[in-house]
Order: sequence, then structure tokens, then C-alpha cells
Amino acid sequence: MSAQPGLWPQVRDTCTSLGLMLSIVLFVGLGRVIARQQLHRPLAHAFALEFLATFQLCCCTHELQLLGAQDSAHPTWTLTLIYFFSLVHGLTLVGTSGNPCGVMMQMMLGGMSPEMGAVRLSSQLVSALCSRYCVSALWNLGLTKYHFSERNLACKNPIDSDLPQAIITEVVCSFIFHSALLQFQEVRTKLRIHLLAALITFLAYAGGSLTGAIFNPALALSLHFMCFDEAFPQFFIVYWLAPSIGILLMILMFSFFLPWLHNNNTKKE
Repeated sequence: MSAQPGLWPQVRDTCTSLGLMLSIVLFVGLGRVIARQQLHRPLAHAFALEFLATFQLCCCTHELQLLGAQDSAHPTWTLTLIYFFSLVHGLTLVGTSGNPCGVMMQMMLGGMSPEMGAVRLSSQLVSALCSRYCVSALWNLGLTKYHFSERNLACKNPIDSDLPQAIITEVVCSFIFHSALLQFQEVRTKLRIHLLAALITFLAYAGGSLTGAIFNPALALSLHFMCFDEAFPQFFIVYWLAPSIGILLMILMFSFFLPWLHNNNTKKE
């Protein structure tokens, strides 16, 4: 019984963090409804929805990282939260990517005009920075004992490997995730969301100890903005260039190499 008084504050803080994340999801959901009703111009509508999607993804990931850091001895709990909130994002952010790599993929495959792509990309980057400072303001309220703005403003370098290994990790994670996005398009929506959530959780487990397995330039900017300021070349290569290379390799494989291989095999037969 003596452990219970010491355990209660931790449980309370965890519930507060989870409540904060769910409140952000509800706030963004309300914003999406208003945007759909009030914004009828395609570019303005796309900018608003992409801004809200990136904002939700970044804010929740900030809080997830905080929870994971407080309970690092139990990674299963952190992975469970990643899976759950990946499901939440998949269910609530339909029609948006929250990831510049996803926009680049659609543009390269001809599914999005350059003008629309530029609007979505700019929206994601602006939202990434806004989410960072919003999280700082929320943490400054001291809702839990782990919340203080200095934690968010400091550079927390997540790269725990040499540069080539970090680059390969982000390239492979981006390649696998966006390949799955492309191949799961014909799968029923409910099943697809679960498959993608499971894949994100697996990638976070496999690459999280090396780079954080972010494979999202906007999310990396929000999480590690100060690190970009202190070591820009390294972070640009690992978190912006490497995921983009993963996208390019994925498109080359599915659009050129595999069709070429199929045609060659057909001719031989």
C-alpha cells in the first residue's frame, strides 16, 4: 500500500497528457468541420486542412515523446500509445498527409498539381513551427510536473548512430511506409488504417533508437527545430533529404523498375 501514494501522481500526469492530446484532436476536428463549411476555394481549403492535420500530428507527437521519456523502462507502453494515436490520426485526418514526403509522392505520380503541392507543403512547414510554439505555451502552464517550456526549446539530438546509418534508417523507413501507402490504396479503409498504424509502430520500434524513425520532414522540424539551428547540415540530410530519397527510390521501383522487369519476363516467355 505504501507504493500507491507515489504511483498516483504519475498516473495523474499520464492521464493529463493523454487528455491534452485528445483535446487537441477534438479541437482540430472542430477546425476541420469549420474549414469544410466556410472555405470553398480549393487552395484555401487545402491549406487549412493540411495545416490542421500537421498541427495535430506534431502536437501529439511532442506529448508522446514526453510520455515515452518518463516511462522509458516500459517501451511496450510507448509503442501501444504510438499505435493508438496512429489509429486516431488515420481516422480523423482523412484526405490529408501531414507529411511533405506524401505530398511529393502525389506530385511525382501526377496525382496533384504543382500549385496545390506548393500550397500543401508551405502549410505543413508553417504548421510545424506553430505547433512547436503552441506546445511550449501549453507546457508552460505546468499541467503536469513534466511540463515546462524549456524542455521543448532545448535541442534534444535523437541521432544515436553515425551519419550513414542514420541516413539509411530514414531512407528505409520512408521507402517502406510510402510503399505501403501506395499498395494499400485498394484495401478497405478500416483495415488499411490498422495496417498502417501497425507499420508505423513497427518502424518506430525498429528505428526509434537510431534516429527516432521520423521519416517526416515537417514533424522533424517541429520536434527538433533547435537542432536544425545548431547542426543544420546533419539534420537537413537525415530528416529532410533522406526521406525524400526514400520517396524517389520507391517511385523509381514501382513506376519504372518493376514494370521493366515484368515486360522483360513477358518477352522471354
